[in-house]
Amino acid sequence: MNGIPLLDLDLCRVRQQRLRDRLAAEGLDGLVVVMPEHVQYLTGHRWDFRFSPLVAIDAAGQTLLVCPDKPVERAAADDVRTYEAKWRSTLRNDQREATAKVLADWLAARPTWRRVGVEFSACPPHVTRLFPQASVIDIEPALWTLRRRKDSDELELLRGAIAAAGAMYEAARDMIAPGVSELDVFSKLQAAAVAACGEMLTGTGNDYACGVRGGPPRARECAAGELYILDLGPAYRGYFADTSRALAVDRRPTDVQLTAWKHVCEALALVERIAKPGASCRAIYAEVQAWLATAPVGTWSSHLGHGIGLWVHEAPHLNPNWDDVLQVGDVIAVEPALYAPELASGLRIENDYLVTETGLVNLSPFPLEM
Repeated sequence: MNGIPLLDLDLCRVRQQRLRDRLAAEGLDGLVVVMPEHVQYLTGHRWDFRFSPLVAIDAAGQTLLVCPDKPVERAAADDVRTYEAKWRSTLRNDQREATAKVLADWLAARPTWRRVGVEFSACPPHVTRLFPQASVIDIEPALWTLRRRKDSDELELLRGAIAAAGAMYEAARDMIAPGVSELDVFSKLQAAAVAACGEMLTGTGNDYACGVRGGPPRARECAAGELYILDLGPAYRGYFADTSRALAVDRRPTDVQLTAWKHVCEALALVERIAKPGASCRAIYAEVQAWLATAPVGTWSSHLGHGIGLWVHEAPHLNPNWDDVLQVGDVIAVEPALYAPELASGLRIENDYLVTETGLVNLSPFPLEM
């Protein structure tokens, strides 16, 4: 897959231009990105954790892509170069140094960069040492902001990931019953997602434990009376879904569990009514918090949601610790919940939405029933 563009190359060029426009005011001579998400976002190609690709863009708009071992034939780049990531099939441990040497050769034919943009959380010293006299600027905040606006090629991959989540819930409803092992549920759901995607996943969800708020699957059998919270986030070609449903293991939810379920469903409906471009995420959170506080059973103290895309938690944040505002093009996961011992131990329902000019579009219209 590494030789096949995962994103539309013309739209990658559009994203490159947006980044250059954003940084022109700061007078940058160029930028270097090393995070695999940003390499994919800007060039259309992604390599897994074993490799260390790199992208550089100069002020004139020329783009360099440094690939492991073999050049890709089609990429949103003007110059594609390679480094040796393996020697006789053994992965090198000094790949960052190797890619920096390729970058140094490319820079040698260009004017000296005095102001350089890099990702502060990821850029290695092998790169920054190439600019001993330059001012180094953190471009990561700008990239995270630009990533909020999902283009059509990104939405296509997100829809693929969300469809895989839907297949996982179908499998879960077919197999979950008293006595079923959490590990078996995990394995069957992974298989369902792989079949839906037609290839390996690039990520998965985090909650496969039954009778608790969340956690990895255990060597434990599900029990009658428990609620099974499944928080499923398969990633398709780098783009993450993030959804949740709560299933009654014996398919006979108690009256108390049904009361909590109805309250959480109404919280989702509340968000669907009030969320639109320009809406304050803090204000949305406050309204949902007030509603859930009226529930006759259960409490809630978590976040309400977040953006999704090339990472499972992106902006905007439906969380009072941030002061974000919804924008057209955001894709958000919204996950109200209620927890209490008498709910064994609670339930969480999470949908993925696209923010449009007129409000939210539900990208995950899977059954909500327990």
